[in-house]
Parts: sequence; C-alpha cells; structure tokens
Amino acid sequence: MATEIKTIGVLTSGGDAPGMNAAIRAVVREAIVKGKKVKGIKRGYAGLLQEEIIDMEAKDVSDIIQRGGTILQTARCEEFLTPEGQERGARVCKEHEIDGIIVIGGDGSFRGAQKLAALGVNTIGIPGTIDLDIACTEYTIGFDTAVNTAMEAIDKVRDTSTSHERCSIIEVMGRGAGYLALWCGIANGAEDTLLPEKYDYDEQKLVNHIIENRKRGKQHHIIVNAEGIGHSASMAKRIEAATGVETRATILGHMQRGGSPTCKDRVYASTMGAMAVDLLCKGKSNRVVGYRHGGFVDFDIDEALSMEKTISPYQFEISKSLAI
Repeated sequence: MATEIKTIGVLTSGGDAPGMNAAIRAVVREAIVKGKKVKGIKRGYAGLLQEEIIDMEAKDVSDIIQRGGTILQTARCEEFLTPEGQERGARVCKEHEIDGIIVIGGDGSFRGAQKLAALGVNTIGIPGTIDLDIACTEYTIGFDTAVNTAMEAIDKVRDTSTSHERCSIIEVMGRGAGYLALWCGIANGAEDTLLPEKYDYDEQKLVNHIIENRKRGKQHHIIVNAEGIGHSASMAKRIEAATGVETRATILGHMQRGGSPTCKDRVYASTMGAMAVDLLCKGKSNRVVGYRHGGFVDFDIDEALSMEKTISPYQFEISKSLAI
C-alpha cells in the first residue's frame, strides 16, 4: 500500500514558458481541494537544494493565470546532474515533509524527476517548453503562445520586407528542434523554412529560389530559420552578395518566451496541473502527463524519455509545396 500523499511540492525548471503559471495555479488549488498541503519550490532544482521552499495557499495563485513566465522562477542546476545533488534533493524533500513533487519543465527536468523517484520521492512531470520537443506528447505548455508570438512578428517583418523588396531571414527559437520554425513557415507562408532536422546546408538552393522568385515578380522573400541552424546574420550577408537582393536578418529571441498565454495554453496547462495532483493522490509516481490523440494521458517517465520525436514528413513537404 502506497503511503498517503499529504504534502505536494511544485517547481518549474529549465526555460520558462507561457502557461506555467496556469499549471502552478491548478496544482495548488487542486491539491487544496483534495485536502493536501502545497509547498512551492523556487528556482527549480537549484532552489530545492538551497531549500528555497514556501507554503502556498489558494490566494497565493490568484491573478496569475494570465501572466507569462513563472512566479516560482526557474534556473539551471549543474549540481543536480550529480548523484550527490540528487541525493541531497531527496533529503531536502524528506526534511520538509514533501511526499510528492510535480515538476514542470522539459526532458532535462524529467530526468531530474526520474532520479528523485528512484530515491523514493513520488514525482510527476508536466511538459513545459516552447520547443514542443518532448516525444511522448503532442502538446507542451507554452508552444501555442510562442508560435503565435513568432507568427505575428513575422507578419510584421513581411510588411517592411515587401515595402523594401527585401529578403528577410527570421530566426525563431527551438534549440535543436524545428517545430516552431515549421509551424511559422506554414502559418506565415514563408518561401523557405530551414529546420535542423532537414536542412542540408546547401545555400545555393536558397540563392536560386530567391532569383527565380524575383524573375516571377515576387517583391519579397521570407526565410524562417530555426535556432538550431542559426547564423542568420552571416547567412544574410552571403545571400545578399550572391543575389544582389537586399537581405536582412531578424532574430526574434526571448520575446517568444514572454507574453500572456493563449487560451489553449491556459486551459491545457490547467488540466495538466490538476491531473498531476490527481495522479499523486492515486499513489502514482515516476509519471509524465501528456496530450495525445485528443486526450490527456500519462506515461512512465522512463518510457517517455526513451521515445524519439520526429518532424512530420507531410507537414515538411507541404511547407515547401505551398511556398511555390
């Protein structure tokens, strides 16, 4: 018989994402409804090791659902990658009478949760990353807001690009994953979309495409470039030299992480936060909440981390065919 959960800890780890606050709010309020105490752990695993732990009540999460970022703050923690750091984290949980922890973050955060579970701390992961690069789920908290932010920014760049008859290279975030770039490429009608999973680094193809479009009377050329490829500024210089077309690079950067979350990010994050609490209350541990095939599900963390996620071949193909 699993020990009854009395106190639940919650932390956000890794990069921040719009909607994390909605998840925190749901964790706190669902836990209180279930008769549990809640402790907020500030600055992720770094805060756990430093014992930056606070009691949380329903009022502490009032008026946060519409805010971007995370009220618990977040940080990277090299120490938690070590066995010593992980063991210390488990000890801190016991000293603060935390029976279970809900970790909101990406794959790296889930590996930390996996280690805590192995050390006897009940853990549930919630996917929070704008990169959409977690294989077990079709949705991650923050992606919808980030991709809409990037889409709106690219629309604005297109306006000025058309006015000046430029080629614009617009770099979006995503680390080594191309999902933000792919979605923006399709949504913004980009002439070229460069993904780390697919790009062959043949810039001559880009040059030829720009020249062909100019001959057909196209007044602008939008290239959406993924962060995992990068080097947008130097790419712009080479393309301008090869084509004679004025070319500018725009790196959207961390603006994509901020802003008020969309309705989808608020609702899905809230659902995942509540579900994580419910799983702990049922005696579950070492699980990750996900969204697949139209429903919210959960996976074993070990299974989730062993999965591989790939770019949809069909979506990649139509990103090219719709750009003719």
